[in-house]
Amino acid sequence: MKELQHINKYFLKYKWHLLIGVVITIVARIFLLFTPRLVKDIFSVVETYKKGLETGNSSLQAELALIIFYIIAAAIIAGILSFFMRQTIINVSRYIEYDLKNEVYEHYQKLSLNFYKKNRTGDLMNRISEDVGKVRMYVGPAIMYSINTITLFIIAILYMYNEAPTLTLYTILPLPILSVAIYKLSKEIHKRTTIVQQYLSKLSAFTQETFSGISVIKAYGIEPQTSVNFDELSTTSKENQLNLVKVEALFFPMMILLIGVSNLVVIYIGGLQYINGQIESLGTIAEFIIYVNMLTWPVATVGWVTSIVQQAEASQKRINEFLKIEPEIINTVDTHTKITGDISFKNVAFTYDDTNITALKDVSFSIKHGQTLAILGKTGSGKSTILDLIGRLYDIDKGSITINDIEISKHNLTDLRNGIGYVPQDAFLFSDTINNNIKFGKENATDDEVIEAAKLAHVHKNIIKFNNGYNTILGERGITLSGGQKQRVSIARAIIKDPEILLFDDCLSAVDTETEEKILNNLNKVSKGKTTIIVGHRVSSAKNADKIIVLDDGKIVQEGTHETLVNSDGYYKHLYLKQLSENSTTKH
Repeated sequence: MKELQHINKYFLKYKWHLLIGVVITIVARIFLLFTPRLVKDIFSVVETYKKGLETGNSSLQAELALIIFYIIAAAIIAGILSFFMRQTIINVSRYIEYDLKNEVYEHYQKLSLNFYKKNRTGDLMNRISEDVGKVRMYVGPAIMYSINTITLFIIAILYMYNEAPTLTLYTILPLPILSVAIYKLSKEIHKRTTIVQQYLSKLSAFTQETFSGISVIKAYGIEPQTSVNFDELSTTSKENQLNLVKVEALFFPMMILLIGVSNLVVIYIGGLQYINGQIESLGTIAEFIIYVNMLTWPVATVGWVTSIVQQAEASQKRINEFLKIEPEIINTVDTHTKITGDISFKNVAFTYDDTNITALKDVSFSIKHGQTLAILGKTGSGKSTILDLIGRLYDIDKGSITINDIEISKHNLTDLRNGIGYVPQDAFLFSDTINNNIKFGKENATDDEVIEAAKLAHVHKNIIKFNNGYNTILGERGITLSGGQKQRVSIARAIIKDPEILLFDDCLSAVDTETEEKILNNLNKVSKGKTTIIVGHRVSSAKNADKIIVLDDGKIVQEGTHETLVNSDGYYKHLYLKQLSENSTTKH
């Protein structure tokens, strides 16, 4: 139960709802327990009537009718109260489920990119859905049935003991056996539940990855192998589920057997006591049989509730593992400052934790507000890393990064990222309309602003050709669009934000040179008065920049303007001549 202590704060939050639910539960059980005593009264009335025939006394029908009325009234009241019991306690479980999912989701949002590199999406999804669902069963049905069971046991056994102490002791004799069995089985359930949840996460991760990469799977024709891998994983998951179910299946037969034994004890011991005159009425035996059968379901739920608690604890443990992870990037500043765009790197070094690759080594450069910087270099030279560090998606190992002459870690994180328009190398679009995908950069943007941004990104003409235009729903990750169209929609999303800093990470790689030239001309207009950094592989995207740096193996190997670098031996001149030759060949 240690892991489940995490949700005690939610119990406190909804304490009044729960308290009302508990009171209603207790009152409902009390009304339900009127029935056995009223049934006993029926036997007593019949026995009295039988004696009355001999003495001339007869009022059987009136008395029976009154008792039956009481039984029906008690059942109706108990039923109504049971309805409200569910409406209070079960509703609380839904509230807590909602709060817990939000807590997990918000914590996911705070965690750094390193966390997402180390954990699979399917596992994250499973913890926020499947695991939270298991916890909800604990805070709802498990608590409700536990209160129900405890109330029934206390009141029923008190009634029974008051009526026939010896018979009561014989009746509850099987219960200690049940308690020991539950204790032993619950430990095994906890262990097997943990394994089940782990494999459900693996299964979710595999299927999510498969559906996301379905185009690659089909292109390479590896559907059969993928099916085999899925079958192996699902078979293992099924076997783990069956192992758990086999243990859980022992509860109900065991309980039914013990309840049956209790019924036999009542009939046998009660019958002997009636014969010996220790029990005055056969109604007492009937009352006890009803009590025992009324306790059948509560006793049966002891095992079920135990199973739920064990599963919930295993699930909450998995949730807590993530909730205990501290975000690497922490917003420590409450004050707000305007981001203007003066950026300076001084002897910056950075190594990725997940791969231990040193992406930047002693990198220094500066760019003034309103200037454009182009970054070129081979694949893996550290170009994208610079953009990630400006957005503070990672914290550096050594050196310093300043924006507005203030250390980047001393900027309010929200202000910093609100002041940046970022177009990633891998353009990510959401399964929504094109209009909403562009508005992601500015939620309250007008339709005219969306169209203007699309025109500047040179994608407007493509969009209006779709049947639904800007209201076209995109597939997952924007699969409806071509690679170039996705990049241009992503550019429109950054433009419409109208930030002080624009970061373009090789975002024109999927468009032809003619379209690239048009987009770059538009970007030159948009970026006036803004700090712009363009990462690319083409000289055409860098030639108009105020400053160009060339990276190689995480170090700056060249720095200057287009004119100075073209006239100097090195990577930039070699790339310029190579692309000039390719363009010349293409035109001819």
